[in-house]
Amino acid sequence: MIDVKEAINKRMKIFNYVDDEMINKIHLISSEIVECIKNGNKVLTCGNGGSAANAQHITGDIVGRYKKERRGFAGIALTVDTSTLTAVGNDYDYSKVFERQVEGLGRKGDVLIGLSSSGNSPNVVNAVNKAKEMGIKTVGLLGNNGGKLGQLVDINITIPDKASDLCEEFAMTLSHIILEEAEAKLCELIDEGVLI
Repeated sequence: MIDVKEAINKRMKIFNYVDDEMINKIHLISSEIVECIKNGNKVLTCGNGGSAANAQHITGDIVGRYKKERRGFAGIALTVDTSTLTAVGNDYDYSKVFERQVEGLGRKGDVLIGLSSSGNSPNVVNAVNKAKEMGIKTVGLLGNNGGKLGQLVDINITIPDKASDLCEEFAMTLSHIILEEAEAKLCELIDEGVLI
């Protein structure tokens, strides 16, 4: 049997790494999402494994809702179209599965959120490079000291651990905080008639 208390304490320890820089980045990412949606653009998300699940969760909270009853906002998880993923993986390479979707679906002014507990996922790296070429703002929720992606994205929050499960859990917590703030700001803009 595992030591449950130790497993919980390990997770609590990660939350103690939250500092002013991370808090500022949370506000910055939230603001980027608000500007993106306010200007009629969309949020794209991608990741692998548990990070793919987190990417889909983020998109669900954007398109559906998080805490407030409001209209749907534009978001696409690049992890869910099995025909596109398998076609690109088969015809090109698995490292291209997100890049091709960014190229086909992305537009200048969008935001791409890439999640990677290693910080080095080749398909997320390629998606970020393509997004930057296209004028798409890039965000990373990353583990492993940020890896390659930490140097590539416009804004990164690096989870201070290498364990993928802990990185994925913390990334989703951060995402919820970011989305709560973004949703509240967007709802204010709807109430003010700025966003229809």
